[in-house]
Amino acid sequence: MHKKKLKWDFWTAITILAILIFGLFLIYPLSALFMSAFQDPHSGQFTLDNFRRFFARKYYYETLTNSFLVTTTVTVLTIIIGTVLAYFMSVYKIKGKRIVELGIIISLLSPPFIGAYSWILIAGRSGILTKWLLTNFNYHAPSIYGFGGILLVLTLKLYPFIYLYAAGAMKNIDSALIEAAESLGCHGMKKVFTVIVPLITPTILAGALMVFMNAMADFGTPMLIGEGFNVLPVMIYSEFINEVGDQANFAAAIAALMVLITSVIFLLQKYVVNRKSFTMSSLRPMQTQNLHGFKSVVVHAGIYLLVAISLIPQIVVIYTSFLKTNGSIFLPGYSLDSYTTIFQELDNAITNTYVFSTCAILMIVFLGMTVAYLTIRRRTWLTECIDTISMFPYIIPGSVLGITLLLAFNKEPLILSGTALIIIISLTIRRLPYTLRSSSAILYQISPSLEEASISLGASPLRTFFKVTAYMMLPGVMSGAILSWITAVNELSSSIILFTGDTETMSVAIYTEVIRASYGTAAALSTVLTATTIIAILIFFKLSGNRGISL
Repeated sequence: MHKKKLKWDFWTAITILAILIFGLFLIYPLSALFMSAFQDPHSGQFTLDNFRRFFARKYYYETLTNSFLVTTTVTVLTIIIGTVLAYFMSVYKIKGKRIVELGIIISLLSPPFIGAYSWILIAGRSGILTKWLLTNFNYHAPSIYGFGGILLVLTLKLYPFIYLYAAGAMKNIDSALIEAAESLGCHGMKKVFTVIVPLITPTILAGALMVFMNAMADFGTPMLIGEGFNVLPVMIYSEFINEVGDQANFAAAIAALMVLITSVIFLLQKYVVNRKSFTMSSLRPMQTQNLHGFKSVVVHAGIYLLVAISLIPQIVVIYTSFLKTNGSIFLPGYSLDSYTTIFQELDNAITNTYVFSTCAILMIVFLGMTVAYLTIRRRTWLTECIDTISMFPYIIPGSVLGITLLLAFNKEPLILSGTALIIIISLTIRRLPYTLRSSSAILYQISPSLEEASISLGASPLRTFFKVTAYMMLPGVMSGAILSWITAVNELSSSIILFTGDTETMSVAIYTEVIRASYGTAAALSTVLTATTIIAILIFFKLSGNRGISL
């Protein structure tokens, strides 16, 4: 498609709006972050001292090592678990497959810090399992805190990414390739590793990037269950909220370092995928086979057990939300007191969560559809710049985005810190790229000839967009928006830095209640959040007509 000259019309306004939004709320804050990172807190002069300080003390640079250790280990484990699960779910007929996939999706879309909190209730120092083992077997269970706990929570939370990517790729494998391999004597595990795995490797690498970025950026899990095993997001948060002397500049330096690391990983992944990527056209998809005997028992038991363990956090918080509590102590008997407390004392956090997320999604849907149309149908050098810039939020962790927005909008001429608007902006910027990508994918499937036919019948280009193109895009965009809304509702990393007493959200309130050891109210809030996630997923299935989620 040839490039078109920019004309002063509605689309010019959208182009300018997109440039303003990305420029003001992404490029400018990132510039403020890097300027602060290289700035002396006293003189304001350029300096590298903030970075020297980080690499001079083991206490600081060890967080970098810890972050890579966690993210790399989690990524490897999720690749193994997710790929194996996708293989068995794709190749064999699994009983209750829809329920299993729903459980996998729920475990993916629920916030990881709920998992950390739940495992503390189960296997913490006063946990249910810990007490039971000690009372009945006089066995002191290994500590759930530290590296092991973080690894457990993040692996169970993030393996669904790999599963969804790998399962989607396996649907595109033509059975003719498998038959050809078998005719040449390639059977069993040899067939899996020499044919199937190479075919889905580019897709698995895409999923691995999602896992790596999520594990690297996660704040809630290591903060709750890490106990001394510090990682970069926790260090950034701790240094930034102290804000004593040069702490803000030092926190900015760590945040800038984190952006650099995630950028390099992102570019490296894109380079590898581009070199190895290819297109598969499945004329005859692989047919699922029946399982029999001992193999059937082992495969079904393994899948059910994995999904059951993944859902333990949701089950535990729902159950404990109905128990009588006294702070961190659960008392005999059941009660609705925790729910009474949250709806009377924390109702503002619940309302804020839904209002902020909904406002953000409305902005995301409008901008996602219009900006995608610009970058696909009305290409100019400006729209190509917008398309490139829109990728940036992929590589910016939530805690870093929160700091960049505070550094940029905590002073004149535009003070947004402490307002609801800054949280809505954060949610919008973080989730907009996903809707942009999905909207672009939908647009590629809509023939421009439909728009040309509408214009030839007398409709203006603008009317054609809203009456024809947008109408055809809307079902797919709304389905993606629901998934984005779920992640916005569960957002903690940026909100924990940006919130005030009046703008607290449910995720922040849950985190705060856990820190205060108010486990009953934390469980009740977590149950509301889990119920919201499940209802939204069911609405997604209804609107999209899909039985699963593709990424």
